[in-house]
Amino acid sequence: MQRERQADRRFARFAWFTLAANLLVIVWGAFVRASGAGAGCGSHWPLCNGAIVPRAPATATLIEYGHRLSSGLALLLVIALLLGARRVFPPRHQARRAAAASLFFIIAEALIGAGLVLLELVAQNSSAARGFWVAGHLLNTFLLVAALALTAWWADGNPALRWRPLGPLHALLAAAIGGVLILGISGAITALGDTLFPVSSLAEGKALTFSSSAHVFVRLRVWHPVLALAVAAALAAAIAQVLGRSPTPTNRRLATALGATYALQLVIGLLNVQLLAPIPVQLLHLLLSDILWVLLVLMAASALATPSLTGAPAALGQPLPARPSH
Repeated sequence: MQRERQADRRFARFAWFTLAANLLVIVWGAFVRASGAGAGCGSHWPLCNGAIVPRAPATATLIEYGHRLSSGLALLLVIALLLGARRVFPPRHQARRAAAASLFFIIAEALIGAGLVLLELVAQNSSAARGFWVAGHLLNTFLLVAALALTAWWADGNPALRWRPLGPLHALLAAAIGGVLILGISGAITALGDTLFPVSSLAEGKALTFSSSAHVFVRLRVWHPVLALAVAAALAAAIAQVLGRSPTPTNRRLATALGATYALQLVIGLLNVQLLAPIPVQLLHLLLSDILWVLLVLMAASALATPSLTGAPAALGQPLPARPSH
């Protein structure tokens, strides 16, 4: 039993490490886009400019090639994560299922990245097709991060989901999750527009945003702050429902961290606009959005696994074990 618990703890630490490593890879991928280095390896994939190791690479090539190497390492980590989950946990354990989902989404991530390169939807390409691919890329990335976070969460001994009727809690959590996904897609399109159509002043940016002749990526960015405020309301409602129904210490910590992160994200977003989207602020904005997403997913997982402490029917309010039985 003691050996099993030690193996569980080692696996949980590895799962959190794998999540952190993937977040860094995601930020590096944003740097590739923001720096205009997406075509650093030409239209070749998996080769880089027709070679396994590019010779005398330019800066853009080093940036893109470095991202490919880090993505490959992230894939190996997720493969090891699934193998470890299969060794540590029995079939049908939620950590094992989440690890399998992680492998699926990281393979999809690689295929989407390959599609962007092979279809030349990188660098200065401003086609509508690139917008759709970027949106799909963002959605898949968020699903990958969610799967990795849940793998670590359940491996750490947190209770499994309990699918039972919870009234408005399901609806509010779904609205918050859907809102953050839509906001993330909006942010990805906005960041793409900032990269492709940079401006030299706030006045120029405002004029372009409301110009009927401006590119659609530029005109769409007016909706990002509007969505941010709507999502703030959805998150506040979800947090209030979670804390009103099950104010456990874990739910309180996650809700507090989620609210604080979103408030910081709003400040960084405003700073990004005021400073005309410098690359470091863009990367910080993206990292915070991923952390926010992780906190929201974990709060939802915790809330849906926690019995109501505010007068739920007895059948739904039985205490849970410290961790699911194997």
